[in-house]
Amino acid sequence: MSNDVKLAYEIRGEGEPLVLIMGLSARGAFWEDHVLEYEKHFKCIIVDNRGAGDSPKPEGPYTSRMMADDTAALIKELNLGKCHVAGISMGGIIAQELALAHPELIQSLVIISSWAKCDPYALQVFDHFKDMRKIANPADFMKLLQLWIFAPPFFTIPECQEALVEGQETAHENYMELHAFLAQADACMGHDAVDRVSALSQFPTLITVGDQDIFTPVKFSQQLNQLIEGSELKIYPGTGHAHHWEVLEDFNRDTTEFMLKHSLIRK
Repeated sequence: MSNDVKLAYEIRGEGEPLVLIMGLSARGAFWEDHVLEYEKHFKCIIVDNRGAGDSPKPEGPYTSRMMADDTAALIKELNLGKCHVAGISMGGIIAQELALAHPELIQSLVIISSWAKCDPYALQVFDHFKDMRKIANPADFMKLLQLWIFAPPFFTIPECQEALVEGQETAHENYMELHAFLAQADACMGHDAVDRVSALSQFPTLITVGDQDIFTPVKFSQQLNQLIEGSELKIYPGTGHAHHWEVLEDFNRDTTEFMLKHSLIRK
């Protein structure tokens, strides 16, 4: 695949192909709570992006286009044809570039907590992540991320509090190599599709965001919605960057219904 990077992946379920692309530093296995629903309807291809999980971790630089080409090569290798593609955060910018560079591979798009271009504030957030990742231990860095991606109401629910602590205690198990984290963060910072993303109007596109997202705020998703003619925007009240986990059942239902509505009848 691009630059000889052969992505690690898992396939679950049967039906039309659905490619699932995770965000910064996250391995594909973090889609688990969604795949439990998606695999009832789709053949899910759960991807580890370059630098994450079991995929190769070459030195940087990485770009959103480079990671999109990695994914395109996997789709072609598996002979999947047109795919539904869902991407969370960094996965959303990879999905954008995948659809722009390889439109023949796209059936529908779900762009989750993402952006067309970082503003100066978002650039500072990513830069701070890079600085803290260099000096923090896994548990402390996970706590930092949790404070950015979950909205305040999530922290008031006892079972969620337990999950947050567990996430901190087990953070070392999936801790990304530093050079790969920095390279992925730079890819996030360098992504700029503002002048190109209107081309995605040819695809059914659902954009989702939490109204309390302080990391990739609602205005980023609203911009995507305005630039991608015909796209749908779903805003989840009381949720943050990780709205896909905070209101899991609603998110799974909404995204599943959208992709099924735009399925290709295969002969």
